[in-house]
Amino acid sequence: MQRLEQLDHWLTQKYLGQSISLAPASADASFRRYFRATFPDGRSLIVMDAPPTHEDCGPFIRIAELFGAAGVHVPQILGRDIEQGFLLLSDLGSTTYLEALDDASADRLYRDAHDALVKIQQASRPGVLPDYDEALLMRELQLFPDWYIGKHLGLTLTQSQQEVMEQAFALINRNILAQGQVYVHRDYHSRNLMVCDDAGNPGILDFQDAVYGAITYDLVSLLKDAYIQWDEERVLDWAIRYWEKARQASLPVPADFGEFYCDFEWMGAQRHIKVLGIFARLYHRDGKDGYLKDMPLVMDYLRKACDRYRPLGPLLKLLDELENRQVQTGLTF
Repeated sequence: MQRLEQLDHWLTQKYLGQSISLAPASADASFRRYFRATFPDGRSLIVMDAPPTHEDCGPFIRIAELFGAAGVHVPQILGRDIEQGFLLLSDLGSTTYLEALDDASADRLYRDAHDALVKIQQASRPGVLPDYDEALLMRELQLFPDWYIGKHLGLTLTQSQQEVMEQAFALINRNILAQGQVYVHRDYHSRNLMVCDDAGNPGILDFQDAVYGAITYDLVSLLKDAYIQWDEERVLDWAIRYWEKARQASLPVPADFGEFYCDFEWMGAQRHIKVLGIFARLYHRDGKDGYLKDMPLVMDYLRKACDRYRPLGPLLKLLDELENRQVQTGLTF
């Protein structure tokens, strides 16, 4: 309650004499909260509440400027109090891609998302954002044994199981680090893209953790989304369409689509492993149980990728062991 009072006081000082109503706009998987501030004339702005003891507004500000300069639609920063952890932002509306996506709208919305992604990637320069290097990739992968296996499943890996997992992680990272490098939003999915048809679609949010890394990462986030599922044939079609745009834009993608799609799937394996760990942590550490329902889809993505590529077969077998899943052979009744 104290934070809300501080925020209200800050807004009142900034807009003396105006009656402003505050309502929750959204929350994310961190300590950040967002409020919609509505003014008497009907206009609205978004206030980010990022407690300085837990969050740093600096990356959000820097990357908003960086992505905005690339020509994509991100919130404008209209006011800031870094010491208190408050930002005042332009309002990108209340309709997320997740809410708007259906069979009729998907082609158009994903086309717009691909166009925006290519713009971000075309603006990429080394040395501007943190590298998505092996150390960071491994920290993310480690969330899986720490939180999904250890906390969520309550299991301890045997020595041989630990070796299988470490070998799989090394193979995955080797593929990722060999891919073309660009700016990576890192959470480019249906909950962080807003439908903004009148002002440049999509509106892009939650980019403060952006890095410089593998070109397939954001496409995986978008097309193998933890919150919405599409037929694999449709995902393949959208991946081809992105790849064609990327080649036309001279982005560092392989000339052969088959090679690109393999990279896409291996990158997906890393992301799905990480996300399972994050969702388990959100539940067991932070008490956020809303992500539990999304775990089966993420695991399904991971299992399919492991089943498709022989070097990841041992990891699939490990997943079977962890879930006590018996491989069916012969007739079943």
